[in-house]
Amino acid sequence: MALRRPDCTLPETGWGSLILEKTRPTVGKRWTGTGEVHDNRGLKNRPTNETRIVPIPPRLVRMLLAHIEEFGTAKDGRLFANERGGVVASTTYWRVWDEARHLALTPEQVASPLAARPYDLRHAALSSWLNAGVDPTEVAERAGNSVEVLLSRYAKCLDGRQDVANRRIAELLGEGDGQEDEPGDGT
Repeated sequence: MALRRPDCTLPETGWGSLILEKTRPTVGKRWTGTGEVHDNRGLKNRPTNETRIVPIPPRLVRMLLAHIEEFGTAKDGRLFANERGGVVASTTYWRVWDEARHLALTPEQVASPLAARPYDLRHAALSSWLNAGVDPTEVAERAGNSVEVLLSRYAKCLDGRQDVANRRIAELLGEGDGQEDEPGDGT
């Protein structure tokens, strides 16, 4: 919500980075003190004005460059704005998220809690990085969490990852492809 173009390093090729320094949570007009729906806050559990630099992969760099090319930025430099240049409403995010889930997932997955909220992308990303073998300290740093919080909240098994885990454990135990032994194969 608060990400601005000057906060982004977006090279034509390779990895980029984002400098995170603010959040714009939806809290309601009665609670902001400014009469606006979105509060203007620093990063969660961090001192005021502290920033965090987050590396972003080439695919995300390309997506952000394409987004800026197509939509430009708001007057204050924010990358994401509504049609009047304001902050995108949380109801808009939820509506788009629901439509995307129905397009991307099977009917069984849509009926499940899989990716039920936009925030679940964070869980999926951090769990994916851990499952890919990225060091937990590095994952925690990129996520802005402690290793303890990372492992207690985000080290979840992704949909369909049990087969991968079974195969890795079977390989570790010297059982080849991880398939059950066939009857009569001498084992």
